[in-house]
Amino acid sequence: MPPAAARIEIRPGTVRRVILVGLTGGIGAGKSSVSALLAAKGAVIVDADAVTRQVQQRGEPVLAAIADRFGPGILTADGQLDRAALAAIVFADVDELAALNAIVHPAVSAEMRRQLDALAGTDEVVVLDVALLVEGLGHGASVVVVVDTDPEIAVDRLVHHRGMTEADARARMARQATRVERLQRADYVVSNDGDPDELAAQVDELWPALATLAPTPWPPGPPGSSGSIR
Repeated sequence: MPPAAARIEIRPGTVRRVILVGLTGGIGAGKSSVSALLAAKGAVIVDADAVTRQVQQRGEPVLAAIADRFGPGILTADGQLDRAALAAIVFADVDELAALNAIVHPAVSAEMRRQLDALAGTDEVVVLDVALLVEGLGHGASVVVVVDTDPEIAVDRLVHHRGMTEADARARMARQATRVERLQRADYVVSNDGDPDELAAQVDELWPALATLAPTPWPPGPPGSSGSIR
């Protein structure tokens, strides 16, 4: 595990004590498992995937806008988002994916900002769990933790645990930053090529380093968004 980055200096007049940590990893890497382990240690999780699902619920303006753009075929019989139907459209066409992101990302970022603002003034370790953190969606975190795994292991997990076809898994991975790009941005790397006990041991080592970081200057930069469908 790489050493901690240099501590962030607090700007004059800053009184916030939140420690903001960016957590990311490619699809199938096991980011959610690390997020859950950090939550068990006491971290507060702001989860971009969960926020994305929240803003896409039936009755939300975002879902209405998605249906207007992509047609009623992306809705189930009871008016919920049919994620598989939408994925079949957007992951095969970069322009369609961009159109979806333009609808979803602003709403996700606004809700994540609301959650972050609600934590202002606390001394929590806040983990900003963002799939596309490295892809240029701002985060404002003190450090970046990357959950890393061999791409072939990730494909196997997506096929056997999430029911994707191999082609679909590889297509989704291709839409994200490369493994090298993520590792170049990492302050800490958690390797998830092994078993759950090995993963938990790495988080046991990581947590004290995160919990003793200097507070993040507040307000942080714009929070990143997840992918539009996961």
